[in-house]
Amino acid sequence: MIARYSKFFGLVFAVLFTVATVAQGTAEENSKVIKKVPTTHKVVALTVDDGPHCKTTPELLAVLREKNVKLTLFILGKNAVLHPEILAQAVADGHEIGTHAYSHTFLSKVSQAEVKEELDATEKIITSVAPKPLLFRPPGGAYNDAVLEETRKHGYTTILWSVDPGDWRQPSVESVVNNVMKNVEPGSIVILHDGQYPLPTPKAIGIIIDKLQGQGYKIVTVSELLQYYEVRP
Repeated sequence: MIARYSKFFGLVFAVLFTVATVAQGTAEENSKVIKKVPTTHKVVALTVDDGPHCKTTPELLAVLREKNVKLTLFILGKNAVLHPEILAQAVADGHEIGTHAYSHTFLSKVSQAEVKEELDATEKIITSVAPKPLLFRPPGGAYNDAVLEETRKHGYTTILWSVDPGDWRQPSVESVVNNVMKNVEPGSIVILHDGQYPLPTPKAIGIIIDKLQGQGYKIVTVSELLQYYEVRP
């Protein structure tokens, strides 16, 4: 009798777990929240948050020009207001521009009206020098249904990340490089930062690029990475 009940409840649990997993996957798909891209191709997107900064961003852009690599910059509106010329340079260099909202407020903690204000203000700044952003990264990775609803209205795809070396904490260059290389895999989205000074990011990113390319990886923007999305059985 006990064995029969154990088998029954085990079956019920398995069914409920499967339903929950499918529901979660459907919710993530419908909300357009992407942490990485399932692919067998050796492609990876390097992304940078919080700029432009008057010192860190020019150093970063110089390295990227030298390496001839394009990436996705998630722009913080309040910093772009201070340094529109640096944002314009990033656009001229061919980098993809996404929005990181305006003030780095955790949008899950404010009203939907405030979320809209944050997104509208930053989009206005970006579109003064670049095409309308299609990608959005919530500050701190914090979002809820109201945030996702507003981003859908703006036509944004919400992009999170799968590799985070914590460069904003100002660790060593070696630590940042090792963290990325240890965790990267095909389809990874790497998050880095350029919104403060000093940061190890400009030096680290050059080494990361060399190491990734040495392992046969192609470095792409997030929009390019999404083209590699494969449906797996």
